[in-house]
Parts: sequence; C-alpha cells; structure tokens
Amino acid sequence: MIKDEHQYRLLRHLEQHPGASQRELAKLVGLSLSSTNYCLRAVIEKGWVKMENFTRSKTKQRYLYLLTPEGAQAKLRVLNALIAQKRQEHAELQAFIEQLTREQQAQTQSPAKDPLPQQR
Repeated sequence: MIKDEHQYRLLRHLEQHPGASQRELAKLVGLSLSSTNYCLRAVIEKGWVKMENFTRSKTKQRYLYLLTPEGAQAKLRVLNALIAQKRQEHAELQAFIEQLTREQQAQTQSPAKDPLPQQR
C-alpha cells in the first residue's frame, strides 16, 4: 500500500516535472527507485497519470508522465487526507508533550528519592 504522503509527493512532482526520469522522481519524492516504479505503476493503473513516449535514445526510452484530470482530483483528495492525518499526529504529539511536561514538573517539585534503601 502506498502511503498518502508518498502518493501526494509523487503526484505533485509529476505535475511540476512531467519529463522527470524515475530516478529523478525517486530523489524528489524520497523513495528508492523500485518503490518509485511501484508507485508510478499504481497511479498509472488508477488512471491518475498517463505515460507517453517523450524521447528515444540509443540506450533507453524517456517518458512524459502527465497528470490526468482524475489525477488532479485524486491529488486534492490525497492532500486533504494527508492534512487530516498530520493534524491527528500533531494532536497526539501535543498530548504526549503535555504528559511529559506534567511528569517533568511533578519530578522537579518532589524531592528526589533514593531508589535503593540504605542497608546498615
């Protein structure tokens, strides 16, 4: 399964750099080349991206990755889901920080106790 963040980054970079190679996309998105290839195939199969021959050289083919209208709508849906996810993560992190702060305050207000009792 593709994470929303990777999907959004891929769609955003495809929109901004339609002639980018998979290696360039991998670097931009922050994924391995094989993961980028997997993600590209997934969005192409969903109809979000159209792949066209761009140029041919003796050693390899170059493709143009075009975001389809469905892809633009999907990018917005993924963006909205990503924002909701990040807001939830932020709220959870904020609650955890508040809990740690309360624990820190409780420990600094009470005298430190020796964890091992003294033996005579």
